[in-house]
Amino acid sequence: MKIAIIGTGYVGLVSGACLAEIGHNVICVDLDCEKIKNLKKGTVPFYEPGLDKLVKKNIKNKKLFFETDLTKALPQSEIIFIAVGTPAMRNGEANLSYVEKVAEEIGRNLKKYAVVAIKSTVPPKTCEKIKNLVSKYYDGQFDLVSNPEFLREGSAVEDFMKPDRIIIGAQNEKAKNIMRELYSPLNALIYTTRLESSEMIKYASNAFLATKISFINEIANVCEEIGADVGEISKGMGLDPRIGKEFLKAGIGYGGSCFPKDVRALRHSSGVNGYDFCLLKSVIKVNNRQRQLTVKKAKKLLGGLKNKIIGVWGLAFKANTDDIRESAAVEIIKMFLKNGVKVKVYDPIAMANAKKELSGKVVFCEDLYEAADKSDLLFIATDWDEFKKTDLLKVKKLLSEPKIIDGRNIFSPSEMKEIGFEYWSVGR
Repeated sequence: MKIAIIGTGYVGLVSGACLAEIGHNVICVDLDCEKIKNLKKGTVPFYEPGLDKLVKKNIKNKKLFFETDLTKALPQSEIIFIAVGTPAMRNGEANLSYVEKVAEEIGRNLKKYAVVAIKSTVPPKTCEKIKNLVSKYYDGQFDLVSNPEFLREGSAVEDFMKPDRIIIGAQNEKAKNIMRELYSPLNALIYTTRLESSEMIKYASNAFLATKISFINEIANVCEEIGADVGEISKGMGLDPRIGKEFLKAGIGYGGSCFPKDVRALRHSSGVNGYDFCLLKSVIKVNNRQRQLTVKKAKKLLGGLKNKIIGVWGLAFKANTDDIRESAAVEIIKMFLKNGVKVKVYDPIAMANAKKELSGKVVFCEDLYEAADKSDLLFIATDWDEFKKTDLLKVKKLLSEPKIIDGRNIFSPSEMKEIGFEYWSVGR
């Protein structure tokens, strides 16, 4: 099938490369001339394991193309994906201006029947608005579908190629069948719904996972008061098939480009439609407080923060990505800085992105040992494998004081105590 994907961000580029890999002819379109120039050479603008190889392979096989001109992509396409960003506005509302602009451009350039599929995360009822915008400029036949993505940064290629489900919201069987044909090489479970339900499934899924994270962090905070181990509790809870083990790992809270934005957007959308979503307000509050509690721990452990040196391992919001958007690590670093702390940082992949936000405010280190050297406290903010395999005896010698706050629970408390660390983790 001939596919056009508008937007070469995280969702658009991963989707485009993977659709090309399963045999479709894909043109990815973006207004950023420099980005498209680099993509044509196979240079991926962000870190995602395996994606660069997939892009280069399918460029070589002439299955994946990149363009800045929409008019070269739309006329021949059977399916047109909208995969542009929907960033959060100050009040939490999803900014739909990019999606709306693309819809207008599709309407102006559409010449024959096509399925317009929205991959961008949008609030319920957006699809109808987009359909009307396309129809404003194009009076021919087309179908609009909602096809939300469920890609996890760090494992996005595998998530696309081996999905646990594909959601398609559509208004008729013709559109559903076209989308089924598109995804047929994946042999995946395809669940079809009405448009509004498909839009809501994406928000509901992310909001529920964020809720699990905030819940286990609340449990962890209680554990610290009563002497229980949140790791044992998470395992015991996860053995119940009604609950499941995923997203029950206590830490410093969720972050990234999806959970914070989508939770706020669902809360806002619910309010606009007349419902006060109290639970999500609490989920957000707990997540913000988790960061503050980390700073309080550091203050207590050091007897004050002013003029202290804290080494930080990890800047990305999670391992295996260079994404620092809404990263708990970055937010906590900013809190340290406000308290007069000198901060030294290291991350295996996310340093370049972090420099855009923290340059001149922190010391960027060449490796994890430099970040620990002469620091009064080491704070572990991301669970990179590199950190788990470190020489802890060397770290102990480098630190001014053998004190660690582990925001990801990557080490054993008993082993750390045996080595001689004053070791504080989350909920243990």
